[in-house]
Amino acid sequence: MKNILSVFSCLLVTLLFFACNPKQQKEEGWVSLLDNDLSKWEMYLSYEMKDGYDGSIPKNANGDTIQPVGYYNNYKNVFTMIEEDGTPVLKVSGEVYGCVFTKESYKNYHFRLKMKWGDKKWEPRLNKALDSGILYHSQGECGVDYWRTWMTSHEFQLIETSEEGSSGDYWCIGATQMDVRARKDSSKVVFDNSQPVIRLGSGLPDGFYCAASGTVEKPKGGWNDIELICFEGKSLHIVNGKVVMALSDLRYLKDGIAAPLTEGKIQLQSEAGEVFYKDIEIKEIKQFPAEYQEYFE
Repeated sequence: MKNILSVFSCLLVTLLFFACNPKQQKEEGWVSLLDNDLSKWEMYLSYEMKDGYDGSIPKNANGDTIQPVGYYNNYKNVFTMIEEDGTPVLKVSGEVYGCVFTKESYKNYHFRLKMKWGDKKWEPRLNKALDSGILYHSQGECGVDYWRTWMTSHEFQLIETSEEGSSGDYWCIGATQMDVRARKDSSKVVFDNSQPVIRLGSGLPDGFYCAASGTVEKPKGGWNDIELICFEGKSLHIVNGKVVMALSDLRYLKDGIAAPLTEGKIQLQSEAGEVFYKDIEIKEIKQFPAEYQEYFE
């Protein structure tokens, strides 16, 4: 009887431990980055962009320069926390261009989240696909890109599948560059791991955009599983379990000279379209997962 009671006590303690810490025990090493207070994020908003924007500083009807909204000002409640079945969800309205960005910088990690599209759009994307993105290895101040909004970084684009692209596409943000195995398909470069390496990014002849290898998004309204794996200057974009982009030699131009860009903060964009994020988590890694090594051989 004593042995039975001892075993029962151990089982009870174990069950209580799992009940109180289900996620920690299920997947060791993962750290949640999202709570109801957005306590691990800062924010920046620039402008309510209009049709015909040409990359210059926006001006008002009198021709006077408009100042960006700036840091730590949640103008028009672009970023709000809601709940879905008891889970914190970040709602991004998209009405003003901007981002939330992590307070911490990260290097060598596996990052993941779930995202789905809303319904609202704003200028200048009223007649275009819903658009957002994950900007990683972000450094410096916001506002260095064409849209005068984001930090120097690499973009894992999130966009409704259309002639404009699909989720997993790459864009350089600011003076960044990278290498990718890809093919030139009519007017664009498309990720293809069977092809030779092409150098892309700021100042390079083949442009600063690479299309993902395929369309794997769920129907609108469904939650998409998005993963980003970064290790020592390499990165993978994974959408709903499929690798759609593999990048190497992630770098940026510092005083015109290429330097590694392999760590930094993570930005989530507000880009004229409504989007929702949940289950945002990150885990430090010591090496690239073995199942993905083939993309860098």
